Amino acid sequence: MTSLVQRTAHGFVHVLQMARPPVNALNPALCVDLSTAIEQAIADGARGLVLAGGPKVFSAGLDVPYLLSLGGDRAALTNAWTQFFDCARALAQAPVPVVAAIGGHAPAGGCVLGLCCDYRVMASGPYRIGLNETRVGLAAPEGIQHLLRRVVGAHRAARLLITGELVDAEQALAIGLVDELTDIDMVSTRARVWLDDLLTLPPQPMLQTRAISNADLIDALQPGRIQLDRFIDAWFSADTQAGLQALVASLGK
Repeated sequence: MTSLVQRTAHGFVHVLQMARPPVNALNPALCVDLSTAIEQAIADGARGLVLAGGPKVFSAGLDVPYLLSLGGDRAALTNAWTQFFDCARALAQAPVPVVAAIGGHAPAGGCVLGLCCDYRVMASGPYRIGLNETRVGLAAPEGIQHLLRRVVGAHRAARLLITGELVDAEQALAIGLVDELTDIDMVSTRARVWLDDLLTLPPQPMLQTRAISNADLIDALQPGRIQLDRFIDAWFSADTQAGLQALVASLGK
């Protein structure tokens, strides 16, 4: 167990519960703790992982107020984003299947974490998910855009990415962004059920097939397709700063 991620074992399935109230905003500490929890679970014999958040917010994405508090400190800003992308890679590269138990809203970075998992169970109801970066003045790196394209198709992904639209749970299921809807109190349970069923398959063929299927996911998160330096350059642009400041102002209302 780490301070911001609670780990609970259910046989060979380990649940990693993000625990940074109120909305699991992804600051460097949470990202590091999640990466560490994944590593520790695997070392302790986990054959499947559930990534959970909530209540009502799986993760609100990157901690924008924290990032803005760094001002012009490029090194600190680069470190914060590096920890996030390292965390995403840890999920994508996990040697065992991972299910996202999305018990609420999952915008931006929260959606990215979900897209790095093998299967996504989302709470039915008035919850929204998607990559809304353009609405807060950011352009998602090409590698992150690929994560969305691989699950909803190129044309639909382009429309969602350009407009920054967040879709509700029912629409997310209809377009394949999530795989299953259930009651909010059952999200983690249904995630474990899916993993338990998967783990009844012959393990070596299942894991080999998974590795082949996920090769493009892992490739999309490599540094060359994230281009972090270019992303950080854009962070300091007038349009991006205005969008981020507007977001923080709206959070205070």
